[in-house]
Amino acid sequence: MNAAPRRAGALIGLTGLALGAAGPVMLLRARSGRKEIRAELAAQRITFPDHGLPAHLACFAGRPVETGAEARAYADLIKDHLNKATGYRTYAEITEEVHSGEGDTEKLARLRQTVFMGETLRGSLLSAYQAWHLTTLVAGLGALLTGAGAALVATANALGEDRRRS
Repeated sequence: MNAAPRRAGALIGLTGLALGAAGPVMLLRARSGRKEIRAELAAQRITFPDHGLPAHLACFAGRPVETGAEARAYADLIKDHLNKATGYRTYAEITEEVHSGEGDTEKLARLRQTVFMGETLRGSLLSAYQAWHLTTLVAGLGALLTGAGAALVATANALGEDRRRS
């Protein structure tokens, strides 16, 4: 009897078991990652204003920021506020104005500080948004690995049955 098919079946089975074990671990990690993101966002107690939101953000009125999508939406709100406050100028452009010495440098310095804080908050919220998407990816890969592992184990079992019948 040729040992190669038996070894191939065993290898397929072991690979299936490994994938089948890794998949649920990834699913659990994705779930705990989402839970952690929600907890961190909730701890910040960020809530959308009840009124005065731009039309594309009106559906978030009065809601707390608890998910990646809400973090992204609030980051967009901050961006809108910064654009209004600066006349669509960036931190770098305002810094250049401060260093040029032209205009009210004290007012420009305060505006630069406002932009710095706003952009820092935006960056944090966008990081939460990206982490939220990573948890989605990890969950999808976990489900894929679980399914692939189960398919490989079933294939190895079927190969073993075929060998036993021969």
